[in-house]
Amino acid sequence: MKKSLFLLSFLFFCLSAESQNLPKGKLFIIGGGKRPPEMLDRMLKEAQLTSEDYIVILPLASEEPDSAVFYAKKQFANYPYQVVGMNFSKENSKDFSTARLDSIRKAKLIYCTGGDQNKFMGIVKDTELEKALREAYQIGALIAGTSAGAAMMSEKMITGNEKKYSEYSETFQTIEANNIEIAQGMAFLKGVIIDQHFLIRSRHNRLFSAILEYPDHIGIGIDEATAILVTANTAEVVGNAQVILFRAQKAKIRRTTKDLWAATGIQIDILVQGDTFSLKKP
Repeated sequence: MKKSLFLLSFLFFCLSAESQNLPKGKLFIIGGGKRPPEMLDRMLKEAQLTSEDYIVILPLASEEPDSAVFYAKKQFANYPYQVVGMNFSKENSKDFSTARLDSIRKAKLIYCTGGDQNKFMGIVKDTELEKALREAYQIGALIAGTSAGAAMMSEKMITGNEKKYSEYSETFQTIEANNIEIAQGMAFLKGVIIDQHFLIRSRHNRLFSAILEYPDHIGIGIDEATAILVTANTAEVVGNAQVILFRAQKAKIRRTTKDLWAATGIQIDILVQGDTFSLKKP
């Protein structure tokens, strides 16, 4: 009896510790393309904005940040919330002022535009801005991102580059080892690899390559006009198209002498609006 009570108490302690470590915020990860009104409604509802709250737009991934802010603001024009665009550059130390970083920490919704995820991380990585974004998420902010703003959400980030082929392609022509380039992302999510514009740009080979290099990760391919809403360890599909999940944790994987991947037992799920899935490792 005492042994059973001890085990129950230990289990309760472990579950409580895990829940305390989980961020209080949410993630809204958009695969790119258009944002239907229903998607924006859901994003704003989950952010729980009040009349005193504001939205911060981060155009760091864009080569034209002013334009990115302009068009991002337009999508919020029919909502009664203050929207602020904030660009950052490592060349300008004033961008990282205490006042601006406090504005990031206190924002209820932070929206990261599309562009180039490598550019985003080149500005954010190892800065006070990175810390401010993590703190905002930890204490309750909703962090949203589209396209490049989606790719940078995970710890292992697809850069879009191939190691063996210098000419850029939106998808990969092969599924082979030691080819996909993976960099450090924001790590709001761990144990997953995110790809965007997934079905419309036929990026299956790219995500197959990623999960075969990192079979302990879940590959999440998000199509355009579609998002996943992440709350704690659960994700929900929101939007018009589909989300594809690739899991190779139980697959039998081998590599040929020509570095081609071969695998049996990969699990593939096709999810639509309202479907949910766990982000925990099996």
